[in-house]
Amino acid sequence: MAQIDKKTLEHLADLARIKITEKEEDKLVEDLKKILNYFEELQALDTKKIPPMAGGTDLKNMTREDEINQDLAKSREALINLFPEKEGDFLKIPPVFE
Repeated sequence: MAQIDKKTLEHLADLARIKITEKEEDKLVEDLKKILNYFEELQALDTKKIPPMAGGTDLKNMTREDEINQDLAKSREALINLFPEKEGDFLKIPPVFE
């Protein structure tokens, strides 16, 4: 695996258009080396017998049919009727922007 050094980090920072101080540069090089070493450890693991997964779980979405709740429909109409101003099926409110 490619090793990270200051020159590579400076190139990446240039591509990302970010400025890195000398102190940050030293810390980032060390951190990135640790990350890359961890990936090398992960690549060494034998995963041939492990089935691939997408999304980290094998759960499936459970859906149901929509049902109209008559009580909610009646309370919605009651609330709309309480509104002071209406225009057709729309509720009128005071202007937000002048």
